[in-house]
Amino acid sequence: MNVHPMHPLLARAAAVAAGIAAAVPAGHPLDAPTPCGEFDTRTLINHWVLYTSHGLEHRALRTELPEELVARDFTADTEWRSAYAAQLERAVAAWADPAVWEGDVDLGGSPAPATGIARMLVLELLLHGWDVARAVGGETAGVEVDGELAAVALEIVEENAELYRQFAGFAEPVALPQDASAWDRALAASGRDPRWKA
Repeated sequence: MNVHPMHPLLARAAAVAAGIAAAVPAGHPLDAPTPCGEFDTRTLINHWVLYTSHGLEHRALRTELPEELVARDFTADTEWRSAYAAQLERAVAAWADPAVWEGDVDLGGSPAPATGIARMLVLELLLHGWDVARAVGGETAGVEVDGELAAVALEIVEENAELYRQFAGFAEPVALPQDASAWDRALAASGRDPRWKA
């Protein structure tokens, strides 16, 4: 079976996210601020876990997220980090079938191409992963966003930035030096300041 060319990138983005989650300190205050101004750490982690692992699998299966998952506080489980990693593995496996990448995924009456949805979820894994890492005091918590992933992230941000800003998904872009890396440029184009610290 020939996997879709985006699938290895999706798997690598999931591995980055799992590594960031594993490095979140057990004692970090869950009401602490994050780069996502409207989210404290608990809200950010719950959003990240829900949409980038459970949501990722349900998008592949073309099924709705159960209300029980939407309402769950994942951080209440002391094993949430390993549970997230395991769910990411299931989600990535669900996208291994090339047929999953064909056609549309219906997001509540708004069908969108499956490839576009997967690209958006790669971005969620990485950008919100960075948000979590920074919120708990890390860079990317010892996990590197490699050059190819960074370039893909920048491409996806630039493709979608104006639309996301219309719906308050991204803030206004942040100015950076000319020699900024692709990853810092992806962060800045999404309205994140790469220099943000808790």
